Amino acid sequence: MSVHTVIRRVPAPASAADPAPQPDDTSADVRIVTFGCRLNAYESEQIRARAAEDGLTDAVVFNTCAVTGEAVRQARQAIRKARRERPGAKLIVTGCAAQIDPAAFAAMEEVDLVLGNAEKAAPGAYARTAEPGRVRVGDIMSVRETAGHLIDGLKDRARAYVEVQNGCDHRCTFCVIPYGRGNSRSAPAGEIVEQVRRLAADGYREVVLTGVDLTSWGADLPGEPTLGQLVGRILRLVPELPRLRLSSIDAAEIDADLMRCLAEEERLAPYLHLSLQAGDDMILKRMKRRHLRADALRLVAEVRAVRPDVAFGADLIAGFPTETEAMFENTLALVEEAQLSFLHVFPFSPRPGTPASRMPQVPRPQVKSRAARLRAAGEAALERHLQRQLGRTVSALVERPGFARAADFTEVAFDGEAPVGEIVPLRIVGHDGARALAVVA
Repeated sequence: MSVHTVIRRVPAPASAADPAPQPDDTSADVRIVTFGCRLNAYESEQIRARAAEDGLTDAVVFNTCAVTGEAVRQARQAIRKARRERPGAKLIVTGCAAQIDPAAFAAMEEVDLVLGNAEKAAPGAYARTAEPGRVRVGDIMSVRETAGHLIDGLKDRARAYVEVQNGCDHRCTFCVIPYGRGNSRSAPAGEIVEQVRRLAADGYREVVLTGVDLTSWGADLPGEPTLGQLVGRILRLVPELPRLRLSSIDAAEIDADLMRCLAEEERLAPYLHLSLQAGDDMILKRMKRRHLRADALRLVAEVRAVRPDVAFGADLIAGFPTETEAMFENTLALVEEAQLSFLHVFPFSPRPGTPASRMPQVPRPQVKSRAARLRAAGEAALERHLQRQLGRTVSALVERPGFARAADFTEVAFDGEAPVGEIVPLRIVGHDGARALAVVA
């Protein structure tokens, strides 16, 4: 039996190193189609392994995302297409959208089985597909175990990803993810260190720590250790690992130990992708975020003071309910004031059941227009970032022939020979507005 994973990008909060789309291999006996974030991609590897162990055959498993309405629409569209292409295959739907609204997917005549997030990698989950009962979705809020099913990391050809945390205890007014993921729960530090050690022994030069709310790691563990303490422990106990990277983090939760690691640990990648969402205090309050505009600006200044080579990315939402033009201008101005280099811009998408969906909505044309203006600001910010790289020699991880990513997340196209998966010195000689251009130093 063959099991193939297909990753589809949808507008979703993403980690610092999202995967490029993989080719759709419709000849595979079992396909795993993944929507959304890096954590979903990680868990699709768990699903893939579990499906093989359970002997699943002739099936397509959809690991869905619920962060936007567009993500759900794309999943439903893909399900219908799969039924047309493979009329005899079992179609199984799981992931956040299935957890939040299982009845909607069960009502689709194309769907054979709906599995919840807690059930999707459980032993025997795919061995009972012929049994009665099309919906197996439990109460995700009752899940208390740590981020289990730890495997040897989701791996591409160049780097590996380690899930250290799952779920979220916060309730931002626009977000449904806690209802798909449950409350925050952390993997024990010892297990994480051992997993990273195995990956380093396998030859991976870069490991990315990922989770739903990464900076909340440890709050549910004995002694309430912090993410900074975990990072320090990994770097201390796995000296053979050349580079450790963090995925998206909450600007309200960077602890003193993490700041120390940024200042002192060269192997910690100098890149932070911040979940900012807005740059206006009133909108941040209505989002129920835990930081204000000044907090974000203070954070980037403090990090730059201890790590001058750091680059910042950010998630920003355009057209949040009640957003006036002046409020939007505050978010737009934040891009330059904070010297952000990489933006993930999302037009606001009301999710049913969230407080934000009941607030006065910004007209859709205005939402789209503001998102376009933010993206244009992001393109200009990236060009400024690339201009600053000219003449520098950077250490970059080769992701595929002729393409690498620097420690500060800069994409680099280069001339010369360098093995995939290795960190090599590249001299920046130009840029094309989207990536740096370099030669092997």
